[in-house]
Amino acid sequence: MNEILAQGPGPGAWMLLAALLFAIGVYGVLTRRNLVAILVSVELMANAVNLNLVTLSRTHGSLTGQSFALFTIALTVAEVVVGLALVILVHRTHRDIDADAPSRLRG
Repeated sequence: MNEILAQGPGPGAWMLLAALLFAIGVYGVLTRRNLVAILVSVELMANAVNLNLVTLSRTHGSLTGQSFALFTIALTVAEVVVGLALVILVHRTHRDIDADAPSRLRG
């Protein structure tokens, strides 16, 4: 029994955790009105994808998934920078970070 506990959770548990994180992120994107909360939800979804990449890479014994995970982390950092810049711009313009604020720019 101790040998089983020493191995840790298997790939299925990590995939389930990633699916749960991704589902929470999708729920956050669809239900939140605050732009910062939406950005956090997108980050949660990106981390779920990274967890899947690392899990599959470790399961198959190659480093390809881990290198893709590092690449997606770099892309996620760039996305956060651009997203926060847009949130600051919307806040300066409307004094609010509601998701409907940019749509009011039309009229």
